[in-house]
Amino acid sequence: MMKNTKKVGGFSLVELVIVVVIIGVIAAVAVPRISRGAKGAGDAALRASLAGLRNAIDMYAAEHGGVFPAGANQAAIELKLVETTDFAGAAGTDYGPYLRSGFPPASVGENKGNATIIITTGVPAPDAASVATGEGWIYSTDKGSIVINSLLSDDNSVTYSSY
Repeated sequence: MMKNTKKVGGFSLVELVIVVVIIGVIAAVAVPRISRGAKGAGDAALRASLAGLRNAIDMYAAEHGGVFPAGANQAAIELKLVETTDFAGAAGTDYGPYLRSGFPPASVGENKGNATIIITTGVPAPDAASVATGEGWIYSTDKGSIVINSLLSDDNSVTYSSY
């Protein structure tokens, strides 16, 4: 008569501890890299948004006799950038559009996610008062300059508003 022996398999406690330690080491290495990657993605998104906005503003000015898009409010400025216009900047069919949609949301900074702008003249520069208002961008209608409305800096201590 043959004995039916069934071998019970499993992992020993030592094997389980080794696996847990290996997973812990991998996590200790990966988590900081992933968090830095997300921060870098926000910085890259800001640079891309600024490049697109500045390009649109410069193209508008080139086709409108050196005049930058201006208006009494954000909607008026966005209209000049997302719709076709005539040489004077009024609704027409000659020039544009320069942007597919309005201003993108700020990707970093105190007002991250906000797509509204502060309209100013002169060199646009954020300060504590402008940051507190909550707008994502500062746009100068006479200089055609746009910066993010933030006093924060990236990992290299470069202020976002100097991008």
